[in-house]
Amino acid sequence: MGNLLKVLTCTDLEQEPNFFLDFENAQPTEAERETWDEVDVVLKDALAILDELQAYKGAGQEIREAIQNPNDEALQDQAWAAVVPLVGKLKKFYEFSQRLEAALHSLLRALTSETYDDPTQHLEREQALAKQFAEILHFTLCFDELKMTNPAIQNDFSYYRRTLSRMRINNVPAEGENEVNNELANRISLFYADATPMLKTLSDGTTKFVSENKNLPIENTTDVLSTMASVCKVMLETPEYRSRFSSEETASFCLRVMVGVIILYDYVHPVGAFAKSSKIDMKGCIKVLRDQPPNSVEGLLNALRYTTKHLNDESTTKTIKSMLQ
Repeated sequence: MGNLLKVLTCTDLEQEPNFFLDFENAQPTEAERETWDEVDVVLKDALAILDELQAYKGAGQEIREAIQNPNDEALQDQAWAAVVPLVGKLKKFYEFSQRLEAALHSLLRALTSETYDDPTQHLEREQALAKQFAEILHFTLCFDELKMTNPAIQNDFSYYRRTLSRMRINNVPAEGENEVNNELANRISLFYADATPMLKTLSDGTTKFVSENKNLPIENTTDVLSTMASVCKVMLETPEYRSRFSSEETASFCLRVMVGVIILYDYVHPVGAFAKSSKIDMKGCIKVLRDQPPNSVEGLLNALRYTTKHLNDESTTKTIKSMLQ
């Protein structure tokens, strides 16, 4: 459908931006290529990470048997043998979150630099990078949805740490300790303690990007985020444009991206996404979510309810709060 589709004519600040992004077909220009190649390596690995997380079954049975029979050395060994490789996977997921944050910073540098008078022109002219930014957000919400429905992750890691501590006290050699030492275990534990660890990584990473780049106006970042939210909303609520998607998966993609950029905006902007001065039409975005089949968006609505920073501020209208109840 081409890299750029004209949708609306923007006549005042309250109206939507006059373009939307081609998330299906955007290809990198020569100017985008270096950053695109760097981020593409991370995004290719993201698919395997989601597959591994989806297949993660945990060692619940082995752990229960070991706890119920504390004097049975064979069951203790069996549980430890089951948990160690799983902890290796949890470590891999955590380390990938650091790579994802680095990729996010690369994209933010490209999309918020002062190349154009209007920061949102980056989204219009650098659509392949905007697509990658969207893909990072999509991965993040998919990862966190899977993590929230899998209590085995925290149970396995907690058992690993307790057992490791006991083995140290008893001077028992611990296979796997070299892979996850105490300092790293603390960081991994904090990562998984959060309900939405990947989203927290991106939120903290975006806030860090803004604080470390004081030469860039904060609006360079928040305008890119608010424009992407508006663009996704337009694509989803306008039948003639939504019909251009090659599949409903693109609609699900847009929904996740819209929610992801709202949450990042809410963390980075001083008054957040829900205030009247916000450049995001929160009522419109929530309505778009509400118009979807309920089972398909409850996780996204919960993300707005429980992972945003300013929803419960006094500046948030009762209407918006009631829409999210």
